[in-house]
Amino acid sequence: MTAGLLVLEDGTAHRGRAIGAPGTFFGEIVFNTSMTGFQEVLTDPSYRGQLVVMTSAHVGNYGGRRDEAESGCVQAAGFLARDFPEFWSGTGGEFGLAALLAESGVPGLYDFDTRSLVRHLRTRGVMRAGVSTEIRSARELRRLVRESPVMEGSRLALDAGTRETWRSPAAGNAARWRVAAIDYGMKSNLVRLMNSRACDVAVFPAAAGAREILESEPDGIFLSNGPGDPAGLPSCVEVIRELLGVRPIFGVCLGHQLLGRALGAPTFKLKFGHRGGNHPVQDSADGRVAITSQNHGFAVDPKGLPAGAAVSHVNLNDGTLEGFRDRERRVLAVQFHPEGAPGPHDSWPLFDEFLGMMGSAP
Repeated sequence: MTAGLLVLEDGTAHRGRAIGAPGTFFGEIVFNTSMTGFQEVLTDPSYRGQLVVMTSAHVGNYGGRRDEAESGCVQAAGFLARDFPEFWSGTGGEFGLAALLAESGVPGLYDFDTRSLVRHLRTRGVMRAGVSTEIRSARELRRLVRESPVMEGSRLALDAGTRETWRSPAAGNAARWRVAAIDYGMKSNLVRLMNSRACDVAVFPAAAGAREILESEPDGIFLSNGPGDPAGLPSCVEVIRELLGVRPIFGVCLGHQLLGRALGAPTFKLKFGHRGGNHPVQDSADGRVAITSQNHGFAVDPKGLPAGAAVSHVNLNDGTLEGFRDRERRVLAVQFHPEGAPGPHDSWPLFDEFLGMMGSAP
């Protein structure tokens, strides 16, 4: 087995065994609490630039499938867990975790104390880190880590999604709605769920302008998830300002953060973020609690929301903002991932609420 070294920017070091691609890799190190869904996690564009530690002890004991990917490639900068089983099983599997990492040029590290690592990140907060099969000196690797890019101010979303506009037709070609989706690093299941609800979806690059988007004559506008810092995307925020009130808008994850900034609310970096499929969120309207799938390191400060924009969802773990509605401007925004993949389906009704907004639009 190949030896591997993990070093955090504060000097914390772990040695383990490596799979996947050899070499030296850097990224912000974060943790995910999902029990399943390794392929969906790895292919989620919101993980671009991040080394992902799974809190589940055994990861990869079942096989992946090409049609279950959330994008066209592995997006994470590296993948870490307590144990990556050598063999996988399960009906329908087409490949194992090691093969997926190797063909994607992404490293994996296991057989070390991930529990102590996650506790350290919860205490100190997420930070930059490096994984290497080449460098043996923790001091040398730490030096390189401290020269690597930081997440604050990053503009990863501009390159995480499509470069050209493309269309995904409604299921059975039974289109009732036209949706313009801005792709900041959009997961595939978001499009699938809108297609299944009679929506033709035109997917635009993150840098698309308001005029180009409106020329597609959409009934509604969807703002996707994506990686990086929303504060590093002022041009995207300006486009959203031009779209506010023109068509109903539904934003999720990064789309939620950009909508908040477009309305004047600041965003801030969380200590260790929310990542996993078991985060409880309460609906402020009726008190119901949904278990949600999440993947974000930044949040919107609700104190900056303008009059008319009301808090709709709150995280029950730390009280942070998880969603807001603005009836006058026809805005629906949630911080979590209503499509799951991986994760529960508690929040699927939000897509139907978006349809209702489009149906009631003048």
